[in-house]
Amino acid sequence: MNLPVGYEYSSAYAGLRKTPTDDLALIVSTQVASAAALFTQNLVQAAPVRLARKHLQASRGRVRAILINAGNANCATRTADRAALATVRAVARLGRWPVRHVLPCSTGVIGVELDPNLILAALPQLFERLSPARFADAAKAILTTDTVPKMASGEVPLRDGVVRIAGFTKGSGMIAPHLATTLGFVLTDAALTPTQLQPMLRRAADRSYNRLSVDGDTSTNDTLVLMANGASGVAPNEKERKVFEEVLCWVLEDLAEKIARDGEGARKCVTIHVTGTRHNEDAHKIARAIATSPLVKTALAGSDPNWGRILCAAGYSGARFLPEAVTIKLQGTVVCQRGQAAEFDEAAVKRALDAADIQIRFIAGKGPGECQFWTCDLTEGYIRINGSYRT
Repeated sequence: MNLPVGYEYSSAYAGLRKTPTDDLALIVSTQVASAAALFTQNLVQAAPVRLARKHLQASRGRVRAILINAGNANCATRTADRAALATVRAVARLGRWPVRHVLPCSTGVIGVELDPNLILAALPQLFERLSPARFADAAKAILTTDTVPKMASGEVPLRDGVVRIAGFTKGSGMIAPHLATTLGFVLTDAALTPTQLQPMLRRAADRSYNRLSVDGDTSTNDTLVLMANGASGVAPNEKERKVFEEVLCWVLEDLAEKIARDGEGARKCVTIHVTGTRHNEDAHKIARAIATSPLVKTALAGSDPNWGRILCAAGYSGARFLPEAVTIKLQGTVVCQRGQAAEFDEAAVKRALDAADIQIRFIAGKGPGECQFWTCDLTEGYIRINGSYRT
């Protein structure tokens, strides 16, 4: 990965996890960075979400560091707000930065008191370990039920030089499309203002994180942050910002697909393509309904080419389309045509659905609307993981 310049990363074990693996990460920009963020739409919001939003408003979109802990959501407890503030104050003191330039993020169990002293004790070590080479270590430290770290990067060649974009994310369960899903941190060395970043991030998230579902649950802690520190010395002009945004979308799409691939208990990554609707909004509604249907997801887990479940999900999605015009393809094979069963080799399609990558194509008609969406199958592994998450 060709990482953006002007950033350092660190990780350490603070004792928040049951197992002695790093549960604390720090991202630091060597100069004040512009920032934009999207947060959970859950009515119940963790203290770090509220504080991060407050700091971004107070700093007018300027950030120096992000502190992330795993193992505890710091949500729905008596001391959550005090714990979040105590940790960012300590980071600001060690870095000699304004407190409003530090953002907190947490992930883990809801409703368990977070002891800030565990984090405070680990901060000196966290600062000592800061290095531009520890990007992957920070990505690994924020994981919860994930089985692998999730990282992506891209380069944007511009008139005055190359700018780089890199991000890491976590997420395996509690994944649903509502502005920001899970925790995601995307960094660039391009020179961009907060007002330029915010609409870029929102549009890029709409094409990636908002087209992703594992189980339909939106967390109390969902946060997606984009930082731009200008360390490359390259400031994209208006035309170049469109190119930059496209590469940003690619990076976020890569991260979103990796979350779907690592869904809790998942054995298959599912990509849903919906085309032919009147508008993109209708295509999105259909894709989302298919992606979040337990009946569709369990059929895929069993390699059952039950296209009726897909058509049914589209029908209750709220989108407008003509059922008699629908074509559905599974792994490239037409299984439904003109809204009814097509002739196909069921055994062959069933074998094709045993693959780790599944393609569903839903063609609603001849309209211009389209959407691509990512999800995964639903297996007994999901129940096993979530039935014992706290214990």
